[in-house]
Amino acid sequence: MAVESTLELESEDGRTKSDVNLLDVERKTMEDDDETKGKVIDSIEMTFKDTMIPSWKRQLTVRAFLVSTILGVMFSFIVMKLGLTTGIIPSLNVAAGLLGFFFVKTWTTALERSGLLNQPFTRQENTVIQTCVVATSGIAFSGGFGSYLFGMSDTIADRSSDANWPTRNMNVKNPSLGWMIGFLFIVSFIGLCSVVPLRKIMIIDFKLIYPSGTATAHLINSFHTPQGAKLAKKQVSALGKFFSFSFLWSFFQWFFVSDDTECGFQNFPTFGLKAYQNRFYFDFSTMYVGVGMICPYLINVSLLLGAILSWGIMWPLIKKQEGHWYKAGLGQSNFHGIQGYRVFTAIAVILGDGLYNFVKVLGNTGIKLYGQLKNKESRTVLPVANDGATKDGVEGPSFDDQRRVQVFMKDQIPTWLAATGYVAIAAVATITLPYIFEPLEWYYVVVIYLFAPALAFCNAYGCGLTDWSLASTYGKLAIFVIGAWAGKSHGGVLAGLAACGVMMNIVATASDLMSDFKTGYLTLASPRSMFISQVIGTAMGCVIAPCVFWVFHSAFPDLGKEGSEYPAPYAVVYRNLAILGVEGFGSLPKHCLSLCYGLFAAAILINVARDTVPKKWARFIPIPMAMAIPFYIGTSFAIDMCVGSLILFIWETRNKTKADAFGPAVASGLICGEGIWSVPKAILALAKVTPPICMKFLSKGMNVRVDEFIETLGR
Repeated sequence: MAVESTLELESEDGRTKSDVNLLDVERKTMEDDDETKGKVIDSIEMTFKDTMIPSWKRQLTVRAFLVSTILGVMFSFIVMKLGLTTGIIPSLNVAAGLLGFFFVKTWTTALERSGLLNQPFTRQENTVIQTCVVATSGIAFSGGFGSYLFGMSDTIADRSSDANWPTRNMNVKNPSLGWMIGFLFIVSFIGLCSVVPLRKIMIIDFKLIYPSGTATAHLINSFHTPQGAKLAKKQVSALGKFFSFSFLWSFFQWFFVSDDTECGFQNFPTFGLKAYQNRFYFDFSTMYVGVGMICPYLINVSLLLGAILSWGIMWPLIKKQEGHWYKAGLGQSNFHGIQGYRVFTAIAVILGDGLYNFVKVLGNTGIKLYGQLKNKESRTVLPVANDGATKDGVEGPSFDDQRRVQVFMKDQIPTWLAATGYVAIAAVATITLPYIFEPLEWYYVVVIYLFAPALAFCNAYGCGLTDWSLASTYGKLAIFVIGAWAGKSHGGVLAGLAACGVMMNIVATASDLMSDFKTGYLTLASPRSMFISQVIGTAMGCVIAPCVFWVFHSAFPDLGKEGSEYPAPYAVVYRNLAILGVEGFGSLPKHCLSLCYGLFAAAILINVARDTVPKKWARFIPIPMAMAIPFYIGTSFAIDMCVGSLILFIWETRNKTKADAFGPAVASGLICGEGIWSVPKAILALAKVTPPICMKFLSKGMNVRVDEFIETLGR
């Protein structure tokens, strides 16, 4: 699953560290185990050679989908909370794999002891669970509840630069459970059909890596060895302990927040009141400490640098120009005032970074693809009958390769089915989407679906090379193209946001499916079972994600408002991207455009430097996309994530093996605990139950004045 990319980073780099760190866990565990000390296992499939592979139908069990539903709901709440607060969403593959293994293994062990077990728990079934859970919770991200979909609402329009447009009404569509579920069912499946015929080319012929899919497969394979199962139980135990701590800590904090957004531990002025006024403080969020433990160090440091640059330097300096660069007294949320600088400079950096990576990945994709097609015959001949044999001095495929190719090619998914599905879904979407979004004309939809398969292939191929999904970049491209085509007077903002949703879902699900195929290839899960579990998980997500969003929407009336607990910052960013697409830059405050040009160029130059300097120095150059996120949101989450990095760094210094093995489990527990607290918290809010205490921090002078005021009331 990709963070908006994996952090857009809103999602793409976020998962890599935790997943890849686990690649060596099985080997380290086996090296430390007394029975296997000194042995090196070179063939995974040789370990499982005496284990029967269940048919694709028997891989799709009722218990697998029951567990997937429970975990899918849980992770959807977590993803939704993250998406509505900062938009940084790490991969939950590790937690999904661990918890899926734990639940089903516990169930089957109990049945086995009682003599009632009919079907043992296999790594193929574990793969199905992981795929279904990630597909379900993935809709909570790609569905745009924290970005383009919620960006269509009145709430976000009030905070955007089109708040006073005469055409505002045609550019607004408020959330409703019915149309959101219908929209997601229309757009979420077509990406699966677009790349199914390419699975052999991507996985076997081109041998693409798909780092997250490969890491997940190694994780699942390790669980089902005796040593791996032993480690998995310890990891689940660690996850459970920190889940409990995170949940109980969040529950404790709730008592002190009253109904005032300035109350509670999350407003503790850690570095003093002056720093707190500029949003520099630690807010005691275990969720973002956990996210920081999963994200690479460079991302967390980049976030902190961006926070210092914006809230520590740029905004205080621009604030001094109030009355010169922009009118005085406009307020913090007016886009003709300082809010315009905050949002549009962040957009400039995001676009500069996104454009550079789009060109880079697309260029690399074209070059690699040309090279592989040019040498296709010499690279794709797999003499599966000759294990370890050589021909003309070239070593033949290993036993693992032979076994995997044999299983992967056994259960074919008919090409005609994928093609028919694509055409049918595209036809339905062309007819129905203009009814859901009036400014989105039918021919806009046709154009999107004509180009989508090529873009889906490019995204799936690029993700296979780099683990970097450009789904959000393709979505932003659709915002500008369709928004400008529709025009300001014909609902171009709403049309652009809707087009973003269509494009983003197509290319995101395409790369996710191919990554899952890679996982299935390495765990000997049938492509049919993988495809069906992805379809079922997607269908569950199309219902679960809107319902989870509706819980937040109903429980928190200030959802999406400036300064609220769930401000949905990326919804504002996406809406203003659409406004730029139809209006241009004329309405920006003084010198804002010059700052945007400078930061756009700086983002490109920083990326160029990262790719050209030696690797030993490149790892110290910050990531522009990560730097841009605090520009608008603030700094507290960046401090939380750096605390997570510091914890992990100290742990790795003391015992790297244990940190690699248990760090992701601890981080997942911290994330899941606070995330699941959202459920009872929302229920309490719906029941109109408010916390009894307001804990607020005041300066000494203000405290004296408050005491004096209270004394006058007593008289």
